Amino acid sequence: MSEKVAIIGVAQKCGQNIMDSVRGLSFEVTKTVMDKVGITREDIGTIVASSSDYWQGMGCSNVFHYDAAAGYLKDSTKAEEDSGLALAYGYMRVRSGHFDTCLVIGITKCSEVSSIPTLTSLYNDPFYQRPIALEEISAAALQASQYMNKYGISEEDGAQVAVKNLKNALFNSNAHRKMRATVEDIMESPVTAYPLRELMCCPASDGACALILANEKKAKEYTDEPIWITGINWRVEPYFMGDRDLLENQALKVASKKAFEMAGIKKPLKELNVAEICEPYAFQELLWYEGLGFCKDGEGAKLLKDEVTEMDGELPVNPSGGVLSTNPFCARGAIRATEAALQLWGKAGERQVPNAEKALAHSVHGLGGQLHTVVILSR
Repeated sequence: MSEKVAIIGVAQKCGQNIMDSVRGLSFEVTKTVMDKVGITREDIGTIVASSSDYWQGMGCSNVFHYDAAAGYLKDSTKAEEDSGLALAYGYMRVRSGHFDTCLVIGITKCSEVSSIPTLTSLYNDPFYQRPIALEEISAAALQASQYMNKYGISEEDGAQVAVKNLKNALFNSNAHRKMRATVEDIMESPVTAYPLRELMCCPASDGACALILANEKKAKEYTDEPIWITGINWRVEPYFMGDRDLLENQALKVASKKAFEMAGIKKPLKELNVAEICEPYAFQELLWYEGLGFCKDGEGAKLLKDEVTEMDGELPVNPSGGVLSTNPFCARGAIRATEAALQLWGKAGERQVPNAEKALAHSVHGLGGQLHTVVILSR
C-alpha cells in the first residue's frame, strides 16, 4: 500500500461555448497534461472519469470519450457527475497499491444539454419533490433565505461574494464570466429565485479538467515538485432536503475535520495559504467558510467584510473566480484541485498567491450542499 499520493500534472480548458466535441475536448486536456508530465499512455495505470448521462445527453456517456482520455484497453471507471469524488476515487486506487498512476478527468459541455434547473430537478424523487419544481437554484434560494433569517445575513453580503470572485476571475483565462462589479451592479441583476440574483448564481459553462496522480516512487520519477495529497475526505447527507438542516453543514464539518486531521492541520485559517471553494451560489461561500471551520456559524459574512478572504487577505479564497465565474458542471470539483495545485507550483499567473505552501480544494454536489469533498494539498 502506497503511503503517499501526489498530483504531478494538471490541465484544463473552459469557456462559454467551446466549438469542439466532448471527445475532442477530452483528448485535448488529456494530451496536454500527459505532454506536460512527459508520461505515455502505456504508463497510465487507470482512468477515473467524471461525467454523466444527464450532462452529456446520452446513455453510457463515458464510453464515448474513454478512448480520447487514454482509456483504450485500460482499466477505466466512472464517478458519476462529481469530479471531486473522482479525484478521491483516483487517490484510493493509487493509495491501494494496485496502480502506480491514475488519470482523473471531469468534463461537461453545458452548451449542448438542457439547463441547470431542468437537469438538477431530476435529482429529486419523481413523486414528492420533482412535482413542486425543486431543483438546484430554488434549493439554494431556500437555503439562502433561511441563512438570512437565522443570522441576519443581508442580500448585500451575498452580492459582495460575487463582487470578489468575479473580480478575481479577470486574471483567469479560463473564466467564463468576469467583471469589475459593485454590490449595486450585482443587486441590479435580475432575480433568479429570491434572494438569489443572476450574478449570484453560477453560469452554465463548457469545460474539461485532467489531473495525473502518482505514488511516491513514480511521482519522483516525473517531477521534482510533486503536490502531495495530505488530507482527503467526503461525506453525504440524507437525500430528502426536509430530512436535514440546510445551515448545519454536517457533511462539510465532518469531511473537513477528517481531512484536517489526516493532514495534521489544527487551525485551518492560520495554516492554509489559499482555498478553492465550490460556491455555485454566492451565499454558499459564506456557509462553507463556517462548515470548513474558518469561523463560527453565522460569522461567514464577517470574515468577508474583514477582507480575510480577499486576494491579499489572510486566507485568499477563490483566486480563480470560483464556480460563480466558471461552471462546467461535472468538472468543477477537479478544477478546484487543479487551481489549488497551480497555486502551490507558483504557476497561477496573475492570480498567484505569494509563497503558497498549503492549499484546500473543495467540491460540492447535490441540492443545498448534500455532498462535500475536501482535499488538502501541500508542496
